[in-house]
Amino acid sequence: MWWSYEEAAEAKERVQREIEKRVKRGERFEALMPVAGKKHLCTTFWGKAWCNHLESYQEFESRLPRGRSYLRQGSVYNLNIEPGKITAMVAGAELYHTQIFIHSLKVSKWQDIVEKCEGQVDSMLDVLAGKLGNGVMSVFCDLENGLFPKTKEIRFDCSCPDHADMCKHVSAVLHGVGVLLDASPELIFTLRDVNGADLLSKAKDAAVSELSAMGGELAEADLSAIFGIEIGEMDQPVKKSSEQ
Repeated sequence: MWWSYEEAAEAKERVQREIEKRVKRGERFEALMPVAGKKHLCTTFWGKAWCNHLESYQEFESRLPRGRSYLRQGSVYNLNIEPGKITAMVAGAELYHTQIFIHSLKVSKWQDIVEKCEGQVDSMLDVLAGKLGNGVMSVFCDLENGLFPKTKEIRFDCSCPDHADMCKHVSAVLHGVGVLLDASPELIFTLRDVNGADLLSKAKDAAVSELSAMGGELAEADLSAIFGIEIGEMDQPVKKSSEQ
């Protein structure tokens, strides 16, 4: 459908009035906006990796640019990520409900990722900040066996009248996920329904197994050097980290 500039402007004003009306009724409308003045939508490893992965969806390449434009205009509201599901409201000619369903990552694939990263992940903070070796990051971003979903693992549902496989509203929401990952990278693990802390447990289990095999041959000085603490400190209760 072809729209004149006046018709598009009128539709935008109508939608904004509807949003204001709903806000007055107590509904939440929080626009998702990329960082202003930046050439690229995303600025962190996880946000960029997500958007780069979207570019691999060749069957949707004609729709992806329209989605980026919608997102930059502040048309995506209330984007929410939960295990296997992304929801948002998108302002177009009307307000549209958009849902994206993504398969949980297969247990076997997640175990393969964890095993490939074994011994290379010391901190969840490093994972979330994208500050790990290129080998680990390439495992996460592998097009076939990484963390990001393939097109056959995604299903869309939008209340707009566009019957294309991927409408521009869905595209806008998918790009919005990248922006959200900039702020909350842990949501990639939520979306794929896996526990990111598994990456740490493998590294720790390997270290514990190695120490157990060495039996009682280690002197206290050796233990202090390995763990970076005085042995006396081990008598103190250890607080669990809330980051795992």
